Amino acid sequence: MGYPTRLLSPDEVIGLDLRPHWKALVVPVLIFLVTAGAAGFLAAVVPELGGAELYLRIAIGVLALLVVLRWTCWPWLKWVTTNYTITNRRLITRVGVITREGRDMPLARVNDVSFSHDSLLERILGCGTLVVESAGERGQLVLESVPRVEEVQRELYRLVEEDAARRRREIADDEYEIDGT
Repeated sequence: MGYPTRLLSPDEVIGLDLRPHWKALVVPVLIFLVTAGAAGFLAAVVPELGGAELYLRIAIGVLALLVVLRWTCWPWLKWVTTNYTITNRRLITRVGVITREGRDMPLARVNDVSFSHDSLLERILGCGTLVVESAGERGQLVLESVPRVEEVQRELYRLVEEDAARRRREIADDEYEIDGT
C-alpha cells in the first residue's frame, strides 16, 4: 500500500514509493519459526498428568501466541505501516501502527542528501540510512533501513535539481509576464 495519489497536488507525481528493507523482517520470521517449532515440540511431549496435560498444552499455546504477537506481528505491522515517498515536489514519511506520524519536506528546502551503510550486511544487501538535511526549522530527516539506498540518494538528488530548475523557470516566466520582455 503506497502513498494515496488523492493526497498529491494536481501536478505532483510520485517518483519513489518505498518501505523499509525486508531485512527488518528476518529476525521476526526466525522468532516465529523457532517459537512455532518449540511450542509444537513441547505440546507433543507433555507427559500424562491425570487430565492436567490439556491445560499445560493450552498454556504453551498461549505463551507461544504472546511471543509471536510481540516479536513477530508487531515488527511486521511497524514495517508495513512505514512509508517513504518521494515526489517531484516533496519527501513524505509516514510511520506508525496505532498512532501515525508524518513529515513532509519540500524538495526546495533540501540542502544535502547523504547515505551510510551501518554494517557490512547492509552494504551487501544494498540498504542503509538516508540522511536529508533541510533548511527548515526541523533540520534533519533520517530514514532508516532504506532499500537500494545509493539509488534512492541519486534519485532524490535528481528530483531536487529538477524541482530547482522548475522553480527557476516559473520565476523567469513570472518576471517575463511582469516586464513584458
